[in-house]
Amino acid sequence: MLRIAVQSKGRLYEETMMLLEEAGIKLDKAKRVLLLSAKEFPVEVLFLRDDDIPQSVANGVADVGIVGENEYVEKGAAARLVKRLGFSKCRLSLAIPKDEEYNGVAWFNGKTIATSYPEILKNYLQKQGVQADLHVITGSVEIAPGIGLADAIFDIVSSGSTLVSNQLKEVEVVMKSEALLIAHPGLSDEKQAILDELLFRFEAIQLAGGKKYVLLNAPKERLDEIIEVLPGMKSPTVTPLANGEWVSIQSVISEKHFWEIIGKLKSLGAEGILVLPIEKMIL
Repeated sequence: MLRIAVQSKGRLYEETMMLLEEAGIKLDKAKRVLLLSAKEFPVEVLFLRDDDIPQSVANGVADVGIVGENEYVEKGAAARLVKRLGFSKCRLSLAIPKDEEYNGVAWFNGKTIATSYPEILKNYLQKQGVQADLHVITGSVEIAPGIGLADAIFDIVSSGSTLVSNQLKEVEVVMKSEALLIAHPGLSDEKQAILDELLFRFEAIQLAGGKKYVLLNAPKERLDEIIEVLPGMKSPTVTPLANGEWVSIQSVISEKHFWEIIGKLKSLGAEGILVLPIEKMIL
């Protein structure tokens, strides 16, 4: 049985549970308990505060964990990074009152900065040669300048709307963060095998992200030109049709360039274009 530590609430919790469900890890989410066993897969999920996850994995209370990179770096726990998961992206930034004139990081010399991430901030300020006082807060850091507790803040930023609502502006991005899969450094062979299977499933889901499966009919005489537009993962699948002058083509395209590619296909005579979502992709 592999024990996975997961954040107990918030956006990272929601996106982690969605990933586990897509990977076939079935949990009864209606049961709000500390430890929950999966059905039909040797995994149990331990729900913890996000800042407790790195140390819990490092000391073996949990075998693996899904945690924000911000917490992993801040805690500096001896858990090994296994995989970047690509969701729950945000950044850790310095922000100051919006009416302040800002000419560079030297502005923070002699200032008081409120933060929940003192270790990351100390390392950054030291590299920048800045001397500032840190006021450690757990909770609503963004209100600190408004109530006279600090001159600036160092906190997580996603959309930036919280800064705006508190009359603050982002001036320095210190680090970018996303969800990470971390593991205890001394997993048994049995637990490592379960983790390997879980990684296989996660990677299949990630590969499918942002891609579409395309089926189309095209004139055989334009096949080489169409293949140039549709390279696919290795090469497109081409099938003869009853009408010998036409072929059916199947491929995978990136959603980022979807409309550009579709336009080129139509200009090359493609017809009956069918686009399907991809749930998993295994190479």
